[in-house]
Amino acid sequence: MFLIGQYDSPFVRRVGIALRLYELPFEHRPWSSFGDADKIARYNPLRRVPTLVLDSGEALIESSAILDWLDEQVEEERRLIADHGPDRRRALRLAALSTGLADKAVILFYEGVLHKEKSDIWVARCKAQIADVLDVLEKERAAAPTSYFFGERLSHADIALAAALRFVSDVHPDLYGHHPALEAHAARCEALPVFVEISQPFVPPA
Repeated sequence: MFLIGQYDSPFVRRVGIALRLYELPFEHRPWSSFGDADKIARYNPLRRVPTLVLDSGEALIESSAILDWLDEQVEEERRLIADHGPDRRRALRLAALSTGLADKAVILFYEGVLHKEKSDIWVARCKAQIADVLDVLEKERAAAPTSYFFGERLSHADIALAAALRFVSDVHPDLYGHHPALEAHAARCEALPVFVEISQPFVPPA
């Protein structure tokens, strides 16, 4: 199977990290959703990443849906999320906040580079959403006394948060900072070999 998308995308990166942690072999095709849109369209008409193409030819799209399939490929005790109950709901909520944070950061970036005239209202809204989510996640992370949200083992929520924080810090450094718990979480994750391997400096679309 092969994973389409560049690792500067927090959505592609979280999938790539999960693939490595699950020890599932894959080929990486670092296609850009802009420069390589026609290539991606063959597998995903939305021309979006990540797209994971299975050996059968089936294409899975959207990071949370891809991770759901990946979880099915490994034993329950190896899964990076609880199968049911409060821990699963909390992990899904944290991951949703983190991917929502990343999504708003992406939207805010493209508002600045694709439009000749920015919408001040839209920019202010995106910045407020980013700031509020960072504050909520800071409180959540500060309240967890363990290395990661659910103990001493990574979860999908931890990975999603670290990937989102890397993107925000790369693209909107003015909006990131003064969140010591989040910064410590990001530093801890980024020091792990899998995060070092599945990584790429942000490359603006040409």
